[in-house]
Amino acid sequence: MSVAVESRLLPTYPETKIGFVDGDGVWLTSSDGRRYLDFAAGIAVVALGHRHPAPLAAAQAQLDRLWHVSNLYWTEPMAQLADLLSDRIGGAQTFFCNSGTEAVETAIKYARKATGKPGIVSLESSFHGRTTGALAATGQPAKRERFEPLLPGVTYAQLNDVASLEAAVGPDTGLILIEPVQGEGGVNPAEPAFLAAAATLAEEHGALLCFDEVQTGVGRTGTFFAFEQSGVRPHLVTLAKGLANGLPIGALLATVDAFEPGDHASTFGGNPVVCAAACAVVEAVDEELLAAVRSRGRQLAEAFPVRGAGLLLGLEVPSASEAVAACLDAGLLVTSAGPTTLRLSPPLTVSPDEVAQAISILQEVLS
Repeated sequence: MSVAVESRLLPTYPETKIGFVDGDGVWLTSSDGRRYLDFAAGIAVVALGHRHPAPLAAAQAQLDRLWHVSNLYWTEPMAQLADLLSDRIGGAQTFFCNSGTEAVETAIKYARKATGKPGIVSLESSFHGRTTGALAATGQPAKRERFEPLLPGVTYAQLNDVASLEAAVGPDTGLILIEPVQGEGGVNPAEPAFLAAAATLAEEHGALLCFDEVQTGVGRTGTFFAFEQSGVRPHLVTLAKGLANGLPIGALLATVDAFEPGDHASTFGGNPVVCAAACAVVEAVDEELLAAVRSRGRQLAEAFPVRGAGLLLGLEVPSASEAVAACLDAGLLVTSAGPTTLRLSPPLTVSPDEVAQAISILQEVLS
């Protein structure tokens, strides 16, 4: 991207050193022709890799048939995707939107309608989005303080501290919102016992338990939903990022009833082209791919003291920003998740040889 073009964009992200013009699998090509090994995957979005043939073919075929009709009508891809997600979770209804933030906003409204209670309990260091409701539930003061006052009634507990969670949940709590693995907050996993305690507290206080799986869902952690590894079943699940392999989509899966016509809407939600691509992604995330995700995660864990699950891993470094820049110079894309955490989130289709190549670059950069 030229300086002239970049100057016409609102400066919501740091100035970029490079721009990309092509992608193939786990590789990106910059405008100057250099190839980069992509261990960022569009911030854990390009689940199957760039230009994966299945979602590519599905989206192209749908483009030749129907682009948009709004949520006033149903389309075949939207209905099929709702069926696929319901099957994966063991029975649910789905609301489709365009992003993870929108999915979280939907969860907030859904819990209020279902319980009649406005209180939200989320966690310190959590990240749930940038709109005012989702931002209010985000447990990172630095992201909130310039935009306050935000949605009131949010209380923050400590990750994996059951006593802290018990103190935060009260009679006004309608929603307990937890990431099974905190992504932006440092790639910190929630312990199964903590998630079980959250489920018990939700039951005792008449609240809904929502797992924010925007970053962890769709196979990223080695199971389709990260919560499957805990044995805890939530009332609500939010999805986005990897669901359509880079096309914009969000979803709220609900296992309890609350909404009725007129309660919520999204003009572009359930877009048939995006849903067609998402159907192909969900069908591709089978047991063989999930086993490969777990194996590649173990391969990385054997090389570095990482935390997380599957292919959502965090690695502690003295300075994440310096390490990200050094990796970029060496031909490897990674992202940060806090000032001292490198986040490794390659496409789920990454090969053992590509992981080995990334390990070699990281070892050189971090030595």
